[in-house]
Amino acid sequence: MHKKGEKMSIIYSPNFNKKKRTKFDVKYLIFHYTGMKSERGAIRKLTNLKSTVSCHYFIKKNGEIIQLVPDLYVAWHAGISYWKEDKLLNSKSIGIEISNPGHQYGYTNFNYKQIKSIKKISKKLIKKYKIKKENILGHSDIAPLRKKDPGEKFPWKLLAKYKIGQWHYVNDNKCKVTRKLKLSNNEKFYKLLFKFGYFFSKKPLDRIKILKSFQRRFRPQLINGLADEECYLIIKSML
Repeated sequence: MHKKGEKMSIIYSPNFNKKKRTKFDVKYLIFHYTGMKSERGAIRKLTNLKSTVSCHYFIKKNGEIIQLVPDLYVAWHAGISYWKEDKLLNSKSIGIEISNPGHQYGYTNFNYKQIKSIKKISKKLIKKYKIKKENILGHSDIAPLRKKDPGEKFPWKLLAKYKIGQWHYVNDNKCKVTRKLKLSNNEKFYKLLFKFGYFFSKKPLDRIKILKSFQRRFRPQLINGLADEECYLIIKSML
């Protein structure tokens, strides 16, 4: 079923909470990649009752947008998740899945048509639900211990120019120098990272995963799980 003048179709998924929420409950916009070999297989999974996963919107490789769950119903896309004081973000978010094989199956760049559709649907949702730019996140931001999507190839920097999500203001030339400098005080860096919104943990292995999620988002050139001066300058500029 196509809406006139829009490149959007509807394929309803049964995987959502039956209780309707209000438009004021919507606080977050969360981006995902499908992480599956085939686009058709991803749509099949998101609309299969047994899979217990879904999303509100699906963006195909050709840029077509499919709505799977109406906005005011809670879709099952975020799972166990945290951001600042919020837990289990499904109830407060709209989830957008973008067709991409992901890290497991030969991660690819998001193409021009997909990016155009991401901009289009995001701007519409931001306006409709008054979503703040700091609440536009990736799955790996809210579930860093288990997720990598939408990954380092997601165009966060470009989208930020259209007020879709945040980006830092650290000079690129300065970055290349500070990237090689180790931090003398890691704790100071993590304190800012957790203040920004990432999941709090004191476990060393957790912290590596959390830092990698931050790097994947804000410093995609080098994802090594090591805190350096560049990471510190970036998080400082974000706050």
